[in-house]
Amino acid sequence: MTTPALDQLTDAQQELVERAHLIAGTELRPHAAEWDRRQEFPERSYQILRENGFTGLTVPTEYGGRGLGVFEACLVLEELAVGCMASALTIQMQLNGPPRVIARMGSEQQRQQYLPEVVDGTRRFAVAMTEPQAGSDGTALATTLAPDGDDFRLTGAKCHITGALQAHTFLVFCRAPETNGPDGIGAVLVDADVEGLAPIETEEKMGGRGVAEGVLRFTDAPVRRDQVILEPRPGSKEGASFLIRQFNPERCGNAAMSIGVARAALEDAVEYAKEREQFGRPILEFQGIQWKIADMATELDAARLLLWRAARTDVAGFPGIRETAMAKLYANEAAVRVCNEAIQLLGHKGYLTRYPMERYFRDVRGMGIGGGTTEILRNMIAAEVTGVRTSQRRC
Repeated sequence: MTTPALDQLTDAQQELVERAHLIAGTELRPHAAEWDRRQEFPERSYQILRENGFTGLTVPTEYGGRGLGVFEACLVLEELAVGCMASALTIQMQLNGPPRVIARMGSEQQRQQYLPEVVDGTRRFAVAMTEPQAGSDGTALATTLAPDGDDFRLTGAKCHITGALQAHTFLVFCRAPETNGPDGIGAVLVDADVEGLAPIETEEKMGGRGVAEGVLRFTDAPVRRDQVILEPRPGSKEGASFLIRQFNPERCGNAAMSIGVARAALEDAVEYAKEREQFGRPILEFQGIQWKIADMATELDAARLLLWRAARTDVAGFPGIRETAMAKLYANEAAVRVCNEAIQLLGHKGYLTRYPMERYFRDVRGMGIGGGTTEILRNMIAAEVTGVRTSQRRC
């Protein structure tokens, strides 16, 4: 079972899907359980994807990339996640994270410095936004960028940073001193070897275990002016708007990986239902099982169509807020439902760790938390639909 509606794609897009599908099946899936069990970064997967040119898919052609968009990135991420979500995560930031921000909003010097290394896979990125007190309330961040002569000093703590251990450079969201809320937010590029960054701490997690999340602690870390993407300025809310928009490609990628994992669960469940016999016949012949499979497939197709719509929009260089929020919300929740039903279809085997169903469920469960919780996404959608934006902050 491959991605439906391939006839809606160009020949080049279809070739991209087929190539990602082949790599996922032959190179990623056979090792997925081991990466998960050992909580080990799938470096082998990353190198295979790099060698096949996937790290530079969305980098503009003038910097050596293929210049493709969020839509093509999502096509690839879905296929890779069918084989191994942790492996897909290794290039999510390359395709939909800071390199896209640099290409859209960075200086020419920053583009020349960073983007060719994204293409050849020698520079990896992570986004550092979340803080202990600033999760869903993203504008509550406390990390400050203080002037220091012509340059700056960065101080603060970040947590739950996906891929922190492998990142060479972080896109760090910060604020001007003595500002709060949406006022005075900005973003800078900070290399992992900067003086003032403490050793990175990690925590064990439920799913996506091959790609650890880290805690970053900056103390007066030097930041050169040429590392600034958006300087935090008191009285300006431009950074808060940018913070929301720059996450939309990542949110689309999140939705694509959710769909991919759930698709793997559906495909495995269908194969099992064809082979498993009870009461003298395959369980696939029972209407109750057929209805479950019909609902699972319908949910995935609906999620994919919402995602494809979102990934094809372009508002100031990023996918639209309403379309992206709807796609991620539906894909996250549909993936959990599909994986849960897949466990049920396998019965007790679905609950055993020697089968992949429980891993699929663990992997998708976190996707509705990272990159915007489903609750926050509902708030965003309601604001877009009604035109009424109500602050959740207690005055």
